[in-house]
Amino acid sequence: MAFSPGCPPRTGARCWLDAAPADGKNSPSATRGNGIAGFPKSARILRSKDFRRVYDNGAKFSGPLFSAFCLRNNGEEGVRVGFTCPRALGGAVVRNRIKRRVREVVRLRLDQPGAGWEIVINPRLKALTAPFSQIEREVEKLFQRCAN
Repeated sequence: MAFSPGCPPRTGARCWLDAAPADGKNSPSATRGNGIAGFPKSARILRSKDFRRVYDNGAKFSGPLFSAFCLRNNGEEGVRVGFTCPRALGGAVVRNRIKRRVREVVRLRLDQPGAGWEIVINPRLKALTAPFSQIEREVEKLFQRCAN
């Protein structure tokens, strides 16, 4: 039985280091640089002044799962999306779970609305328990409304 240098040969069991995959892609500490799709920074609204500009000058669209503000920005290429979750929805765990669900649907459809849009999505509590397919439909409706 082979032991790796990191594991002392105290027991007859194999070392957990030997069981790890060689490429490291399945390890819990794998980084995003190994092919895992993420939400690119260029597609996010991060600064508070950008959020404020979209809130003040954008068109508001409401739906059962979220309200959204869309602003046409002719100087930019691609779409930029920001997410805000008010504290009234619950604690940090609940708010982050809601944002993760909506963010994943948006990430899968980033190419849909066309170039030059800035969108801020403000999820409602229903987005926490809504089926993924319903969130997908609502995001598609939002993108269609923004594009027209």
